[in-house]
Amino acid sequence: MAGTGTEAPADKSFPASASTRIPFAVALAALAGCADSIGFLEFSQLFMSFMSGNTTRFGVAVASQDWENVARVASTIIVFCLGAFLGTLLAALFGRWRLAALLIIEAALLGLGLLMPWGTFAYPLHAYPIVLALGLQNAILQDEGGRSIALTYVTGAVVRFGTGLANLMLGTVASSFWIQAPLWAGLSSGAVLGGILQIKYGETAFLFPAALAALLALVAVVLTLAKPGSPLVSGISPAPDAAPHAKPVAKAVSA
Repeated sequence: MAGTGTEAPADKSFPASASTRIPFAVALAALAGCADSIGFLEFSQLFMSFMSGNTTRFGVAVASQDWENVARVASTIIVFCLGAFLGTLLAALFGRWRLAALLIIEAALLGLGLLMPWGTFAYPLHAYPIVLALGLQNAILQDEGGRSIALTYVTGAVVRFGTGLANLMLGTVASSFWIQAPLWAGLSSGAVLGGILQIKYGETAFLFPAALAALLALVAVVLTLAKPGSPLVSGISPAPDAAPHAKPVAKAVSA
């Protein structure tokens, strides 16, 4: 008689190999912390990636009837959401090229921010490409369950680290627990670096996260060309945060 044990759930991480997924995740978290810190100082305490903070500022602005700040923060949140929307569609479109393609687009957007006109206080056009890039960044990597890895904010990482410690004691810790502390360390280290760079170089400090994104894109392109279909750059993954029954859009091939 056949066994009745339940089958282990499919690993929907992207890339499938932790040897690339984790370093890319930490590097991208550092990039986000750096860009957020630069933007916070450059745009009068406007967050580039921390939408929880912007939401609080939105509420305070509405309560104070400060309509310029309402428009400023609300438009930033909308652009960030648009980035996540576009990133998810592009992730499904590019398949195994997703890692390289999204990083190339992100690098271009981060550089584009320096070429945009400043706009007004209520509508900071100069900031929008950076915000769009950081929203898009959250669709690049996935954990084992097919969920987007939070690469631009750390509240979830801190919560998961705390709950993970408890589950570790209970003997039921998830494998994704181990990335939470490195993500926090990456983002906070990037924020320190971003603050230093902005104080020294002003808005041109955005060239650093743009260059880092371009470097990561180059690594991803080389890996994808050298090892097409490898778990290093692909995986059995649906679009980010898709329903459990969603079909894979990027498949790794066995060696």
